[in-house]
Amino acid sequence: MTVSRPAVLLDGQSLCRADLLRLARAEYAVELCPKALRRVAKAADFLAEQVQRQEPIYGVTTGFGSNADRLLGAHRARDELPGGNPQCNDMTLLEELQHNLVVTHAVCVGDPFAAEVVRAMLAIRINTLLRGHSGIRPSTLQSLAEMLNRGVVPVVPQKGSVGASGDLAPLSHLAIVLLGGGEAFVDGQRMPGADALAKVGLSPVRLSFKEGLALNNGTAQMLACGVLAVDHLHYLCDLADAAAAMTLDGFAGRSSAFRTEVHALRPHPGQVATAAHIRELTAGSSLLDIAYHMVPRFKPWLADAWQSPDQQALRFDIAWDYVPPSQRHGRESFYARFLPFKGGKKHQPQDAYCLRCMPQVHGAIRDALAQAERVLDIELNAVTDNPLVFPDAENPRYIEDQVISAGHFHGMPLALAMSYLKAAIPVLASISERRLNKLVDPATNDGLPAFLTGNEDATDSGFMIVQYTAAALVNDLATRAHPASVYSVPTSANAEDHVSMGANEARHVLEMCADLAHVVALELYTAAQALDFRQDMLNAARHLAQSGDWRRLAEKVSNAPATEHPARAQFEKEVQSLTEALASSDDFHPGAAVARLHAQIRQHIDFMRADRAMDGDVQCITQLVATRALRVGMQSGF
Repeated sequence: MTVSRPAVLLDGQSLCRADLLRLARAEYAVELCPKALRRVAKAADFLAEQVQRQEPIYGVTTGFGSNADRLLGAHRARDELPGGNPQCNDMTLLEELQHNLVVTHAVCVGDPFAAEVVRAMLAIRINTLLRGHSGIRPSTLQSLAEMLNRGVVPVVPQKGSVGASGDLAPLSHLAIVLLGGGEAFVDGQRMPGADALAKVGLSPVRLSFKEGLALNNGTAQMLACGVLAVDHLHYLCDLADAAAAMTLDGFAGRSSAFRTEVHALRPHPGQVATAAHIRELTAGSSLLDIAYHMVPRFKPWLADAWQSPDQQALRFDIAWDYVPPSQRHGRESFYARFLPFKGGKKHQPQDAYCLRCMPQVHGAIRDALAQAERVLDIELNAVTDNPLVFPDAENPRYIEDQVISAGHFHGMPLALAMSYLKAAIPVLASISERRLNKLVDPATNDGLPAFLTGNEDATDSGFMIVQYTAAALVNDLATRAHPASVYSVPTSANAEDHVSMGANEARHVLEMCADLAHVVALELYTAAQALDFRQDMLNAARHLAQSGDWRRLAEKVSNAPATEHPARAQFEKEVQSLTEALASSDDFHPGAAVARLHAQIRQHIDFMRADRAMDGDVQCITQLVATRALRVGMQSGF
């Protein structure tokens, strides 16, 4: 097999998710292991021998499903009927059985799957058949591999599999192109299957014993969707951590909830990993754990708010409230540690759940992802068709000892793993939306402007409606989270009386990843605006303090005692202390990784000084996330 791309060697035993993704994205070709092909040939030869002995074998010399009790005859009864079946006149009954299985099962509806899903399905099917327990001939398997390598992408409509017996209908859409039927894409052009084969120099295949059943009986659709979805979710879990870290810096939040010794007391793996990731992302931040009195609150800009030309260019004013001695009774120890000024930060030692509980929530999503990965990794190298062929069985008494009907096509292991992810995705979206909402709400955003805009003339909406969109997406995700796997609809005249619906489950997860990505993107968009405000407000206070005149800072303090008031001297002493604390501070900045991520966003989207059309911004940030363009370059990726 000559190919111009690097190749993944398929042997039925060592396919990993990373290699499947390379095949799905057409970055690599497939190469078939010679040793595995010998196993394949041995099983095919064994089946041919049993057919010659006229042994009754399900799906080979019997009908399928509810027709399993019907043995094939020596000749066609319908040949005596008017018209017969001209499509199969030159086939034996055994060949016709396999041909008909494929052409009658290719009945899916809906839009076609993306090319990467279909290529993944082909690679999965080739790999499982290489285990040598399916009865397919090496020549048929090689034709399937050539179809993949030469860029033939069968048209596979998305809906029609119940996940047992496997993904019969969608896999039939794969196989029918191999027979010269159906439709396929070649170089993005849709055409009849026979034309697609001819375009790349391939000929249609005539199926032999059990080959139709080997080609369409398995879990390839749900597995392909699952692997692609898990790959998306890995990126989105990391990106959600990064968005959360930016939001945490934007709040000038508290870091103690992420400390190592805290999570050692409840060591769920995902929780521990998320806490470590947040610590990594926020490392070096001078915004986290800042003293309450240092943080001013936003005040609408006025022309006389600042004195110097540089300050006049600011898009905000800042303010604190003074806590007079008469209101400190019972709080003396607190005000011995913190200066008596209320700015943007509330005097409380803990942040809201959407910030403080990020390790517990994001971590639980990571644990659900790890469970799905465990299931997917097993399934990638599993045999999932039926019946199973064991040509080397020891001491067989009957053919049933070597051709065994079992239930490996049943998708429930995958279905339940995908159900878990379906429940997890809205959770991650929901906590992201709650952080976004907290950023825009003046009652909860710790001194930032309402809806993150100055709104000097009461004409601006700012980021108000961004939260609406996020809320709509979260609701949509939540309504789609109902597990399909709990609702079996029997098929095949009740011969298949319990099915997994795993194909629907995995397809839903893959689709839901896109909306989760949008929610996380909207949080990033909003957090970048908030971070600019927080950082600039603190640095404006620092610059004001560095002017050397504490009276200029005192002008930003509301309810200061009048000059003749007895408490005036104490106020002046305390505002001087605030001035000194701010003046001696270094530049206020987020963690290094957060700063890099923020800079990448600002390369594409400017800070919004006043209302503007935001559709371009939203399209840009969602595209940056969809294409995985946002990177910080740390070991963890962000």
